[in-house]
Amino acid sequence: MVIVIGEILIDRFPDYQRIGGAPFNFAFHLKQAGVPVRLISRIGEDPDGERIRRSIVDSGFDANDLQVDPLYSTGAVEVTLDADGGATFDILTDVAYDHLRLDHLPESLPWAETDMIYFGSLVQRTAFAGGQLKALLERRGPRTRCFCDINLRPPHYTRAVIESSLAYADILKLSDGECREIGRMAGGPDSPVDCARWLMGRYGIELVAITAGAGGSCIVTAGEVVEAPALPDITVVDTVGAGDGYGAILALGLLRGAALKDIAVTAADFAARICGLAGAVPEDRQFYAQQRLF
Repeated sequence: MVIVIGEILIDRFPDYQRIGGAPFNFAFHLKQAGVPVRLISRIGEDPDGERIRRSIVDSGFDANDLQVDPLYSTGAVEVTLDADGGATFDILTDVAYDHLRLDHLPESLPWAETDMIYFGSLVQRTAFAGGQLKALLERRGPRTRCFCDINLRPPHYTRAVIESSLAYADILKLSDGECREIGRMAGGPDSPVDCARWLMGRYGIELVAITAGAGGSCIVTAGEVVEAPALPDITVVDTVGAGDGYGAILALGLLRGAALKDIAVTAADFAARICGLAGAVPEDRQFYAQQRLF
């Protein structure tokens, strides 16, 4: 069982809209791969929230895990794409997921059977939600690993949030740029691989995955560095959600005990194919049947 905690929102592209948010994207991919997933988030009592609720139910998630806020609107992001499909994000503030409550969760959540808890940095941008998350992570069981997905979207993070996230992380996924930024922030090395090892030693992290877009990706552990090239034959529509797809397949491989080299190559392949789609998750579920997963 994987419990995913964080934002679910509406990605507003210039010509269309999609349901998104890194935690949702991560959870959706794992769900389609057959992993039991519970997705805990908060939406507004508005049309966007109702659209998300319907989609969550249709995708097989438990609707009881989706809180409805009567005061704050559903989260949204204005997405701008450049000529190469690269994205910039204008993330709306003071929305429903900023008020996520984790102190009264459904009793049906199987904490004793939880293999992994996923969390990111964006949901911690308010002191309230960040405090709720930290209190929850303190109560995790000894068998539960924490998967931390860092998303440095200025101005939606602080050094304190990043350091707290790293302190709870067993598995860390971030981009090469984010790795360098955290290294500068905390006084670590500039090289992403060296910085990953430095973070592992400082915070007790067991594995760090670093994505570098067209530069490929790598997985760093205490004993090895496993690299995977980017796929050269993908026509990029947009890069939104590629990192989330990589993270989901990384988690899937770890949960299923796959070899690190196989995980690295499969995750890179999956992320590249997400770049060939409009938006972060496929509208056609046959997409997953066409992928080579574990």
